[in-house]
Amino acid sequence: MIDDILIIFWGFLMISLMGIGGYFMFRKFLKQLPKEDGHSNMEWEEYYVNNTSHLWQETEKSLLEELVSPVPELFRDVARHKIAGKIGEIALKKENRHITQDTLIEGYILATPKRDHKFLRKKLKEKEIDVEPYEHLFELSRSNYADNWKSRYKKMSSEKVNSLKNTGK
Repeated sequence: MIDDILIIFWGFLMISLMGIGGYFMFRKFLKQLPKEDGHSNMEWEEYYVNNTSHLWQETEKSLLEELVSPVPELFRDVARHKIAGKIGEIALKKENRHITQDTLIEGYILATPKRDHKFLRKKLKEKEIDVEPYEHLFELSRSNYADNWKSRYKKMSSEKVNSLKNTGK
């Protein structure tokens, strides 16, 4: 009797673990599929990280490490790589000579889901960094911007520049 229960429990446990592993493998597989431009999300991420690795300074590297610190250690490398890819993309589009704190914070906001923004706000407050310039990015939560974040970002950035010009800052 106890042997039967143990075998059934073991079977359910194995099926559950295989299902969880399969889910994460399938997500990785989807990221590898090429998009309209012929490259996958992971290829672009790798491209941006590789082409901007020389732009990073120690202060920005340490800030990125602080920002990814709440991520469980098992997933931290993946999170760091994804966020660094988004930061690199923004730096290349802006044609920056090096990664700035502003670019790092922008990229972090755009690369992370809304639930992580509370930690970012707390960390920026601890470091006495004004959050006001990034409020328009916080409004673009991960669920809202994923499809057309580039066009919305350009529109919001140009509106912000125009409002700063009008106020004389």
